[in-house]
Parts: sequence; structure tokens; C-alpha cells
Amino acid sequence: MRTPSNESSLPLIRRLWIYQAERFPLARTALLVAVFASASVSVAAHLGHRELPSWPSYGVAFAVVLIFFFQLRASDEVKDAEDDAKFRPERPIPRGLVKLRLIVGIAVAGAPLSAVLAAALDVRLLLLLATVWLWMFLMGAEFFTAAWLRARPFFYLVSHMLIMPLIDLFATGCEWVPAAAAPPRMLWLFLVLSFLNGTVLEVGRKTYAPVSERTGVETYSRLLGPRPATALWCTIVAVAFGCLLAVGAAESALPWVGAVGLVGACTAIFTATGFIRNPVPKYQKLLDATSGLWVLLCYAAAGFAPIAAKALS
Repeated sequence: MRTPSNESSLPLIRRLWIYQAERFPLARTALLVAVFASASVSVAAHLGHRELPSWPSYGVAFAVVLIFFFQLRASDEVKDAEDDAKFRPERPIPRGLVKLRLIVGIAVAGAPLSAVLAAALDVRLLLLLATVWLWMFLMGAEFFTAAWLRARPFFYLVSHMLIMPLIDLFATGCEWVPAAAAPPRMLWLFLVLSFLNGTVLEVGRKTYAPVSERTGVETYSRLLGPRPATALWCTIVAVAFGCLLAVGAAESALPWVGAVGLVGACTAIFTATGFIRNPVPKYQKLLDATSGLWVLLCYAAAGFAPIAAKALS
């Protein structure tokens, strides 16, 4: 890693590139968002028994959701600034790579772009957009009960993971708002799945090997122990798998959706078993990676397996 003195002399574009590599890996995030957003649009069409929409619905869903995720990253940078300076000085902002106000400024600049894109597709999407931003603001302010929430980690988890179904409501809305102005009757199943998948990612990335635990870094492995935290993660994956099967049934594509989901679920169980037996950094990283793989397969199954089933029927 470069020292702060070396980094400070780099051009801004280069410093931003380093920032994204460390805090918002664009290629990996864009891939996950592309699958998430396109699957969400497709699921809305499947559940509404409509043909897939044209490319603008997919394009707007992808662009706005990508901006949402960067805005969440900027919100976290603000919320965690004090702890980062104290316990994680190697991160880009506390070490002086970029200024916090620059990252916040980029996130704020994304708001009018999101609004223009949403309104261009259907002006009624602005209501869903505002709903996501309202919850994001409340999250950043920790619902004005920061001390109470931090003393209750699982309430904290639930309150923050509710942003995922709200983001998904917008993404699916890119299909159902222009098409019908009302969500499909069984859409709630997919929104619950989004909540569960967000929780899988959050618990997976905050389950550490004992030797990796750091002062000032709150993890579920520190709170519960590495093995119980992993068991919790595996349980959430199992519940998410059950929800995925319900979505597949609602789409009339249960065997196809279930087959893809089963691959992800078996991979998750295998990884969790390895970490429970041997909680070392190697398996910690694998658990985090498997969280992303599960979510990727889950949305791919819900969004695209019904298309394959229809094409091959």
C-alpha cells in the first residue's frame, strides 16, 4: 500500500480509482447489481404474467440501483468516520487518500441523475425513489436512536437490511409501474427474499476467524462466537432458499428455479461446514465469497430460470 504522502501527490482520478478498488470495487459491484436489477425487472414481469419489458426498464433499474449502492457506501463513510479514524486508519478516507466531502459530493450528485432517469421511464417512479432515499437518510442518522440501536445488534441489522426490499421495490417498479401502476400480487415474496439475501451478505462479511478480529470492529463472530455466527448465516441461507422456492412456484417455474437455488444452497452448506470445523482466515474469506455467490445464483434463478424454462418447453 502506498503511504499517504505518496498518495496525496497522485491525480484525483487515480486516487478515486484506488478508492473504488478498496471500498467500492466497481467491476464486482456492477456485476452483482446487473444481475440483481435485471432479475428484479424480469421477476416483476413473470409474477405479473406479462412479457418482458424493453431495455429502458433494465437500463434505468441498473443505473439507479448502482447509484443507490454508492450512496449507501458514502452514508457508511459518514456514519463510521469516527470509528475508522480510531480503529481503521488504513482505510482511504482516514489515511488521507480522498476527502470525505468528495465522496459525499459524488453520492449527492447521483441523486438528480437518478431522478432524471426514473422520471424519463415513468414519473410515478419518483415516489419509489424518494422512499428509498428517506430510509437511507434514516439509516445514516441511525434512526435518531444510535445508542439504543448499537446496544441491540439484531435490531440494528433488521432496521438497516430493510433498505434491500425498498431498493428492490424500485427495481421491480421499473417494470410494473409503466406496465400496470400496481405491484404483482405475489411480489412480497421476492421482497422478503431481498431482505434475507441482504442479511446473508451482511452476516457473511461480518463473520471473522478469531485471529482476524480487531478492536473497534463489530462482528457477529465476536458477538456470538465464530461457529454460532456461521450457523446463523447458514440458517438464513436455508430460509432464503425456502423463499426462493416459493418465488419459483409463483412464477410457475419451480423445478428450474429450485435446481439453480439448490446448487447455491449446497455450496453454502459446504462452506459453512468448513468454517465451523476450522474457523481460520481462509474459510472466513470463502464464507464472504460464498455469500456473494449465493445472492448471485438466487437472483439469477428467480429472474432467468423461468425464461429458460419457457424457451425449452
